[in-house]
Amino acid sequence: MNRDFTPKFFSLLKEGIPRRVLRNDLIAGIVVGIVALPLAIAFAIASGVSPERGLITAIVAGFVISFLGGSRVQIGGPTGAFIVIVFGVVSQHGVDGLIIATIMAGLMMIGFGLARLGNYLKFVPYPLIVGFTSGIALIIFSSQMNDFFGLGVEEVPADFVGKWSIYFREAGQINFYAAGIAVLTVLVTIYAHKVTRIMPGSLFAILIFSALTYFFNIPVETIGSRFGELPNKLTIPELPEITLSKLQSLIQPAFAIALLGAIESLLSAVVSDGMIGARHRPNIELIAQGSGNILSGIFGGIPATGAIARTATNVKNGGRTPVAGMVHALVLLFIMLVFAPYATLIPMSCLAGVLVVVAYNMSEWRQFRSILKSRNADIIILMTTFLLTVIFDLIIAIEVGIVLSSFLFMKRMSESLSVRERNIMVTGRKEDRTFAEPSKMDKKKVLIYEINGPLFFGAAQQFQDTLFDTYTYPKYVIIRMRYVPFIDTTGHYRLREIITTFQKRGIVVLMSGISDRLHEDFLKNGMYEIISRDRVFEDTQAASEWVETQLALEAEE
Repeated sequence: MNRDFTPKFFSLLKEGIPRRVLRNDLIAGIVVGIVALPLAIAFAIASGVSPERGLITAIVAGFVISFLGGSRVQIGGPTGAFIVIVFGVVSQHGVDGLIIATIMAGLMMIGFGLARLGNYLKFVPYPLIVGFTSGIALIIFSSQMNDFFGLGVEEVPADFVGKWSIYFREAGQINFYAAGIAVLTVLVTIYAHKVTRIMPGSLFAILIFSALTYFFNIPVETIGSRFGELPNKLTIPELPEITLSKLQSLIQPAFAIALLGAIESLLSAVVSDGMIGARHRPNIELIAQGSGNILSGIFGGIPATGAIARTATNVKNGGRTPVAGMVHALVLLFIMLVFAPYATLIPMSCLAGVLVVVAYNMSEWRQFRSILKSRNADIIILMTTFLLTVIFDLIIAIEVGIVLSSFLFMKRMSESLSVRERNIMVTGRKEDRTFAEPSKMDKKKVLIYEINGPLFFGAAQQFQDTLFDTYTYPKYVIIRMRYVPFIDTTGHYRLREIITTFQKRGIVVLMSGISDRLHEDFLKNGMYEIISRDRVFEDTQAASEWVETQLALEAEE
């Protein structure tokens, strides 16, 4: 089997996993399972679905991602990044639409992996990632204010401005018990590690305030009062009816889920590689992510991806193989089977407090501030993606961000192309040392242009304009291409236009410094039909000597 498509777990099994490593993985898996419990529930509720769907996702997708993935320590499950998309899909298409979109996204991720796109997704610009991640964090924070303050608003608007408008309008309805629990949850979640490192702060807060709410009958909304009893078993639900019209309406959110999931999972894998000094296999990781999402959808779960915080927790607690991720999923399964009825006691304001901390941690405000001090192009990408995510839609933000990043990249690349007029003095030395003033050749009769940089579609027009903006009409033009790494189809088209135009003016065009790669491209693109092979020289010195010979012959005549 191709190593690039071999799951890490299979490779490690073949090599043999020491007992000491397995013991550490078992401990790490238990810890991560406990850490993932409140997050899985909170992410599901924030996404507009019932809490058990978050647990199902962490169990099913989490196990599959570790079993089939390309990373040693990746922990898969629901993440905050999906909240915005999932909430939007559920609002417009219902839970059935979400299940279909999750399965579609899984199939797309598998396609990404089979096409080896995992090698290229790492080139997504960092300002774009920070922009939509910070935007998501702000939206998560905003979405929790209703439960955080116990406002009791039944229908919270989906848009950012609408949310805050209704929050300010209902500010007088604050439930101070709920607000107190939420604030204390934030403090306990942040500072619990100073008291104990055995239990994560979020779970510690949930246990404390669930018990207090139950025993003292505190008047706040709980999971049970909103969602009723939670199932304590995994069942395969009846899959929704799939029609062509549904697929067409869900293709855009499904693609956004697939792209966001692919980016976040590979980003998490890269971060974990740095922590343990390993290298993940990106393409099989994408296939595993896709498989996990398909099964999550089939079991009624929500989208999943690699979770950076839980992966880091896994590493810090000694996890070094995918066994830890599979144990984490089994721990969650055990908790769901045994303790699911008790989850109904959790106050909604407590979960809101947990998500406020999650939003802060994923806001990346330090990186945001740092990028604001960098180049204008990066600032444009960052702010455009951030504002589109917050004000309009994450899907639009990703699409516009990628297109904008591409255009700005092409602009920078085109600016890196330089076309300079050069003079040559033939001295018998190597080409790169022959430039000098004054030239033996008459500049009115001979012009030499040196091209530096890739001649692609973004730079082709600049290249053509530079050459055509000359107001002299020499007899010979030498185009020096030693420093051109590649030419795309548009570049070849522009180059043919330039050569043809010069030839119509009676100007003889010569080319020099053509690499083997460019020579092959010339053959494929029919360049030698425009300029004969004897006008293409190995170096500029040879071309200039040919020109001087022609000038000497003309002088004799």
